[in-house]
Amino acid sequence: MSKPVDLSKSLAALDQDSTLIVVIELSQSSWLAAARAPGVARDPLKKLKPDPEQLFKLIDRWREESRLAGRVVRRVCVAFEAGRDGFWLARLLRQHDIEAYVIHPTSIPVKRDHRRAKTDRLDTALLMRAFLGWLRGEADHCSMAAIPTLEEEDGKRPTREHESRVKTRSRIVNRMKGALARLGIQGFNPKLRKAAEKLEQLRTGAGEPLPPNTLAELRRDMAELRFVADQIKQIEKARETRLEKAPDEGMHPMVRLLASIKGIGLETAEMLVAEILSRHLRDRRAVARYGGLTGSPDESGSKRREKGLARAGNGRVRRGMIQLAWRFLMFQKESALAKWFEARTVDGPRGVRKTMIVAMARKLLIDLWRFVEDGVVPAGVVLFDPAG
Repeated sequence: MSKPVDLSKSLAALDQDSTLIVVIELSQSSWLAAARAPGVARDPLKKLKPDPEQLFKLIDRWREESRLAGRVVRRVCVAFEAGRDGFWLARLLRQHDIEAYVIHPTSIPVKRDHRRAKTDRLDTALLMRAFLGWLRGEADHCSMAAIPTLEEEDGKRPTREHESRVKTRSRIVNRMKGALARLGIQGFNPKLRKAAEKLEQLRTGAGEPLPPNTLAELRRDMAELRFVADQIKQIEKARETRLEKAPDEGMHPMVRLLASIKGIGLETAEMLVAEILSRHLRDRRAVARYGGLTGSPDESGSKRREKGLARAGNGRVRRGMIQLAWRFLMFQKESALAKWFEARTVDGPRGVRKTMIVAMARKLLIDLWRFVEDGVVPAGVVLFDPAG
């Protein structure tokens, strides 16, 4: 990677004489911090342990170096890439009156060399260049992630835990069915209430009882399945209890409003509110983009084609909305959106419904956003009271 361009002369909008700019490359074992300090000719770079106290001491040291150079630091801006560490560090920095920003990693342009060099030192230089451009207000240098509060981040946990437990349940069921299929046994449903009692009665395709090791494995799988199913019920019960005890608190009014649409359950409503509808998105294009339901055009010269969904948004929202779109066709057949879908697919070629359902999911997401933001009921949609 080439040496970063010296941007110190074009920082007038940042008041370069009083702004300390810090970027951090985070990892599990260490942090690498780089800075642009007012009055300091060199660009300091320091490797430290993943400890916020050491970071605060380092920022104070760079402040002191600027003071000794005859400059007073009145503003400190810190940025790092979004990753497994989440947003706790950004919230902590803001509590100490430090401007903290979290950069979307995919928004930073990189060289497309086949074997480009990549080190933490080079990455901090790239982050610094992008962060400086963003602070100056130049477009397309990078984009920042919204930093949620601890309550907002915690509000996403129930739906994400529920999704994880449902996947675990499906994995166990599929593993049990696979074990039985190898013995020629079909039609056994492990999710039934008395499924554990019927294990002893199962016979292989040749009429023999289950082998002892396979039977022991299935018993353990059945016990694990009951445990996971109980956890799923606890999560669902806790959601209902929260809505009953505090119907007007936090995101609950929005969840209840969304669940008043026939065909949308509490699980889907809570997921959509927690993941996208509670965010402050500026327009319908931003909603569709964040939902991962926009296309990815490939245009160059006379070539014009679509490469499919961009998949750059929230994967949970994208999967949930496509499933909801199919369900919407069942429960809201008289809605304007369902009629729009049917009119464009009734005589279409094979496979057109799978393509058009994505467009319907995008339209439906925008309609739901308008419904919870402005109270605009989608045309023809049937509402009901979820409490009734």
